[in-house]
Amino acid sequence: MPKVKTKSGAKKRFKVTGTGKVKRKRAFKNHILTKKETKQKRRLSSKAIVKAEDMNNVKFMLPYAL
Repeated sequence: MPKVKTKSGAKKRFKVTGTGKVKRKRAFKNHILTKKETKQKRRLSSKAIVKAEDMNNVKFMLPYAL
């Protein structure tokens, strides 16, 4: 079996925790920040865990991380 390549875009965007969960950045924090509330921007700054429904896609993109 040949090795499976990791998607280079995914390895920049996801980090695996010690328990095997995958952390991701939240969307909507890149531009047009003046019209967003401070509370919303603060919430968007924190990392989130990838949901179970999306884990199959992440496992495909990061075959050796999980």
